[in-house]
Amino acid sequence: MRKIISIILAIVVGVILWYLFLKPQDYQVNFKAKAIPGTIFESVKAWNKGFDSIVPVDYISPSHFKQTIFVNDSVHEYEWEIKPVHDSLSEVQVNIKDLDHSINNRLAVPFSDTDFEIGSRKLLLDFNDFLNEHIKGFNVTIEGEEETFSSFCACVQLTTSPEDKAKGMMANYNFLNAILLEKQIKLNGPPFVEVLDWDLENNSLTYNFCNPIIRSERLPDHPDIEYKRIFGKNAIKAIYHGNYITSDRAWYAIMDYAKENNIAIEKKPIEVFYNNPNMGGNELEWTTEVFMPIKESDE
Repeated sequence: MRKIISIILAIVVGVILWYLFLKPQDYQVNFKAKAIPGTIFESVKAWNKGFDSIVPVDYISPSHFKQTIFVNDSVHEYEWEIKPVHDSLSEVQVNIKDLDHSINNRLAVPFSDTDFEIGSRKLLLDFNDFLNEHIKGFNVTIEGEEETFSSFCACVQLTTSPEDKAKGMMANYNFLNAILLEKQIKLNGPPFVEVLDWDLENNSLTYNFCNPIIRSERLPDHPDIEYKRIFGKNAIKAIYHGNYITSDRAWYAIMDYAKENNIAIEKKPIEVFYNNPNMGGNELEWTTEVFMPIKESDE
């Protein structure tokens, strides 16, 4: 009997010690979101900027990342884990820990609905409203495999955050056009972006912003402009409708499609833009063709 009691006591003490000191979260919130993991990840990044004290989202993967939020005198860590259900629904689990008052929260949570719990739920309800409003502003359609275009082009290389890609494009749109127009260089199609490096961990994007042109002997010599030929390659294609700032939502959709269909891809998308944002209009009518190159079999 004493041995049984000792074992039970040891188990109880072990559970208490685990709960107070080893359990990875003080509180857990689960909900379903009408979006894929990549869209949720990018939305959390945008939502995170709304807080007074900003710490960048700590990237692990598009379906697993950490967020630090300052609430009054506390620092809360939100660890997000997202599992896709299908192409428009995900299950979201958020493990929340108060880095300064963790023990107090763990002692109080089983016995009452604490301010910590109420505040955490409210923040995540606010996020869900933010996400639902965001996904109304764009749509993505996967069209399957298609060969990309081939063209001679004039390009400006830029490095920005992914969310500043469109700003970099607009800053160079008139610059590139004016220089080409001065030499009477004929355009040969809509502008496009060729991604050279997409660094999710450091939230950095290096890309060429290009205009397809007719090759000419009058090509202007400018240190910021590179002339190159883009060759066609097999890719997965998507059509994106929405603001160009968030066209990378199509990148994540293509990556999910490639994973589901066991297709090896290069995470170096090409985007072709068919509308000029300076002309305004309904953003849901702006069209972008998005291509994610398929890796060659010998790579």
